[in-house]
Amino acid sequence: MSDLVGLCALCMHARPVTSGRGSTFWLCGLSATDARFPKYPRLPVVRCEGYRPRAEGEAGEDPAGAPPAGSPSP
Repeated sequence: MSDLVGLCALCMHARPVTSGRGSTFWLCGLSATDARFPKYPRLPVVRCEGYRPRAEGEAGEDPAGAPPAGSPSP
């Protein structure tokens, strides 16, 4: 799947969002605070100034800083 999504699949700022109709979009958390980043970037993303690789096993972060849905709470 990462070939179809590009950098977002590995970025700490991005998380997948599935619509009620079953489509999956990638939400960029940086878009909440920086207008240079689109909320739902056109895929595949091959270059991005905000790209930061997530730590191994780390899930994407919600723009508000909350863990993604389904993540265990601390």
